[in-house]
Amino acid sequence: MLLLLRLLASLPLRAVHALGASGGWLVYLLSPTYRRRMRANLALARLDAPAVLRAAIAAAGRQALEAGWFWLRPAADVAARVQDANAGELDALLADPRPLLLLTPHFGGFEAFAQYYATRPLARTRPMTILYRVPRKAALRGVIEARGRANLLLAPADMRGVRMLARALRARHTAGILPDQVPSQGEGVWAPFFGRPAYTMTLPARLAYSAGARVVLVFCERLPTSRYLAHYAPLQEALTGVPEHDAARLNRALERLIRTRPEQYLWGYARYKAPRGAPPVEAEDTS
Repeated sequence: MLLLLRLLASLPLRAVHALGASGGWLVYLLSPTYRRRMRANLALARLDAPAVLRAAIAAAGRQALEAGWFWLRPAADVAARVQDANAGELDALLADPRPLLLLTPHFGGFEAFAQYYATRPLARTRPMTILYRVPRKAALRGVIEARGRANLLLAPADMRGVRMLARALRARHTAGILPDQVPSQGEGVWAPFFGRPAYTMTLPARLAYSAGARVVLVFCERLPTSRYLAHYAPLQEALTGVPEHDAARLNRALERLIRTRPEQYLWGYARYKAPRGAPPVEAEDTS
């Protein structure tokens, strides 16, 4: 697998995206389960226009293949591909001494953004610690751990990793989390997401609330030129410390961001699955 990633990283990014788009369509056509899920999730969000569906199919494949390119290319190549939509916005966020929690959903080039962050001069004093799920198969661990580089630290999705994130925020550094990843039983609450209850992780809000961290959602928009624009959306609603309320507020912020470019969200992800042992869905006050 690592050899395949190295091969992809040796190609021009346009070629990787062309292969990814074809792969996205191949998976869509060959997997009835994936096809039904993607169409159902888009319909739930009322974003199921044919043009959005077609673009989302190709974008999912691009997202899958581009990750290895960004993990293994030199920092200068990454920096040349990604820039802030508003020049200097990330540097301004890093210049603020308060702890910073960046939430990068399965949206656009989220792997590209993490690598871009590591190239910023201020990242040398404010590295980002990102949470990742350790693969069960040992052969895949080296592939996933290829994401790490100077100024970008990997925290496994267990108690040790949670402590790493908490330490990073206490040190007024940066933490990064995929907020729309389905958590394990006991690590989430049910909260609305595009009108349907989704088991939503409580960790981002708990960390931010306890550390007094700024919460900023990030969308790394993939352009037709195989370049990227990073957009930053600070959380507008204050966190309360109540898990159900905060999960609902984060999901509402994610919805607003996703609606800006719905074709670049990973609609084929099983966002509404219930982890084994999770409590049943209940109607909750999530104001």
